[in-house]
Amino acid sequence: MILFYSDSGVSVGYEYMPEIVIIGEIANFAAYAYAPAILVTPLGALSIIFSAVLAHFILKERLHIFGMLGCALCVVGSTTIVLHAPKERHIESVKQVWHLATEPGFLVYFWVVLAVVAVIIFQYVPRYGQTHLVVYIGICSLMGSLTVMGVKAVGIALKLSFGGVNQFKYFETWIFTIIVIFCCLLQINYLNKALDTFNTAVVCPVYYVMFTTFTIIASIIMFKDWNSQGGTEITTELCGFITILSGTFLLHKTKDMGKSSSGRLPVYTSPEPNTVTESR
Repeated sequence: MILFYSDSGVSVGYEYMPEIVIIGEIANFAAYAYAPAILVTPLGALSIIFSAVLAHFILKERLHIFGMLGCALCVVGSTTIVLHAPKERHIESVKQVWHLATEPGFLVYFWVVLAVVAVIIFQYVPRYGQTHLVVYIGICSLMGSLTVMGVKAVGIALKLSFGGVNQFKYFETWIFTIIVIFCCLLQINYLNKALDTFNTAVVCPVYYVMFTTFTIIASIIMFKDWNSQGGTEITTELCGFITILSGTFLLHKTKDMGKSSSGRLPVYTSPEPNTVTESR
């Protein structure tokens, strides 16, 4: 992170080092290879907590009481999901992932998502893209759920290949790779449009909610994460997810609370009395 200063010595902006972003994305990529998506995706809210804490110490932004409460809710929700998350399915070959992806349930979800995204792009984006946030975010979230499933398949292939069993000799691995590239490009394109058109404070929580929801649905259909769990565990996970959503919205909705341009209380001066000159 590089800090810029104006002539007066006041910091005017920050630029994030791309190396740090790349490292974070590689770690996120690896997480999908070792844990179910229903666990990894909601934990993305932890990045909001670290951002808020770092902004408090580095950017000197005040973390008010609602920000602390939002962070606490995210921590509680994340802990709840971690403690009750389903176990990762044991997979020995990318062909097993291909078998799960080509079962009727996920095939229906896959083609329904593509059909809905196509309708939104060609019918609703030209008319409502600039006025309705859900249009751009809906495309990003739907394609994002397919991206995560593809990323998980490629991550498993890499993990097994590094373990000595080459998975890139199978055509299924390359199909998953192509799907990931296509979905990522489409997702990034419309996410950038959403950020350029609407307020970031609104885009971020809405995108997080929709993306996480569709990813969990896709993971449940494809990997059948909830088949080995009972009603209590599933209900607890849903409560943890709702708790994270509450903390995320609270952080974003109240992040500008208490800010002032100069950090001082405004000073009000009484207007000068009007002078009236009598004509004689």
